[in-house]
Amino acid sequence: MRFPQLWIAGMKMKRSLLILALFLVGPVQAETLERTLANGMKVIVKTDRRAPVAVSQVWYRAGSMDESYGTTGVAHVLEHMMFKGTKAVPAGQFSKRIAAAGGRENAFTSRDHTAYFQTLQADRLELALRLEADRMANLVLAPEEFAKEIDVVKEERRMRTEDNPQAKLYETLMATAFQAHPYRHPVIGWMDDLKHMAVADARRWYKTWYTPNNAILVVVGDVNPKRVMAWAEKYFGAIKARTLPARKPQAEPEQQGVKRVALKAPAKLPAVILAWQAPRLANPADDSDPYALEVLAGVLDGNNSARLPKSLVQEKQLAVDVSAGYDPVARGPNQFMVDATPAEGKTVAEVETALKAEIKRVQDEGVAESELNRVKAQVLAGQVFQQDSLFYQGMLIGEWETAGLSWRDRAVRFDKLKAVTAEQVRAVAKKYLVDDRLTVAVLDPQPMPADATKRGFAPAQGGHHVR
Repeated sequence: MRFPQLWIAGMKMKRSLLILALFLVGPVQAETLERTLANGMKVIVKTDRRAPVAVSQVWYRAGSMDESYGTTGVAHVLEHMMFKGTKAVPAGQFSKRIAAAGGRENAFTSRDHTAYFQTLQADRLELALRLEADRMANLVLAPEEFAKEIDVVKEERRMRTEDNPQAKLYETLMATAFQAHPYRHPVIGWMDDLKHMAVADARRWYKTWYTPNNAILVVVGDVNPKRVMAWAEKYFGAIKARTLPARKPQAEPEQQGVKRVALKAPAKLPAVILAWQAPRLANPADDSDPYALEVLAGVLDGNNSARLPKSLVQEKQLAVDVSAGYDPVARGPNQFMVDATPAEGKTVAEVETALKAEIKRVQDEGVAESELNRVKAQVLAGQVFQQDSLFYQGMLIGEWETAGLSWRDRAVRFDKLKAVTAEQVRAVAKKYLVDDRLTVAVLDPQPMPADATKRGFAPAQGGHHVR
């Protein structure tokens, strides 16, 4: 459908005014209620009455970083097994019952956590809570179901990683960049560990981490918070807490020189990823560097007019795509990343040199106030636009809480981002984007197999793996 140019111009103006308004006044506030049950389970309920819909999410503070050598991937395997039934709800019935109520459900596993979620009419929320509480306490880990599902996970690894050169490159980067921290292991696990995994490994993980005192229930939508709390008490409150293993510090040794790794894999084009050791957000009120790094990522790659795409893609035509990213919220050590795919006929060395030149330009010349204000407005608007989705409202709460932060501090984050100065952006570029913190991973493309399409060779898909 084609729209009149005047209408399009008017929408752009409205969007610009909205970004400005968000920049000036901050995110819209909503009622949020928090309570911790007697068994240690935290419950957070946020009202949003724009539609008669509710999102329910149960977050477990257990991800791939909590795994041991020999059992990598077990967190993700158990995520699959959580849909394989309890005595009261046989295998496959969880999804069918949510679907019959007009809802949708899924789950995801990350380095820091595992989460299960449902989106459904607000008046059907009780069903989701009852089903989640049942599988938190009563999961049946049948050996025959495990045998089928572990094959599914192995095939998933083949398709998503081993037959995907960009995903394989990222996996290789992580295994090189992290020397000691378990972030070096892929969330889906190493294939050899999957081949030797037993149902006892999944059962041990379930009994260790799937306990109410290691879980957070997040509900967002058109709900009565007191009623949700009563349901949480009714269904989750009776589940007994278990003693959690002591979580020992897992600090990554400070890097003392450039690390380089090359991956040979079937691909059409080469690729390069640059990753620097960077801080995570530990104290939202007192930290400053993580906020400046977020703005720096926006300076380098926020839209087509940002420095990297404008210079490398549009002007010099060295790359077909380029991006920069940094997320300060994590349980473990963090990284600031830049990646690019060279244009046909251009080399990785040329692109890497150009990337470093743009970073050095920030380090030497800094950022103009006009550019800084534009980038901050975009970064802040991105934070607020996420609130349009009930699911992402819950995601933001769950991610912060499982990272050891408080959802209340998101308002602090907004204010701190607004306060970032040009000098702070320049300072973090000089402090963190240096060779002693750098790991470089290069994809060396090899001839594509004849059956590449059939075997699933494809560009990497971003974001969390979703079951």
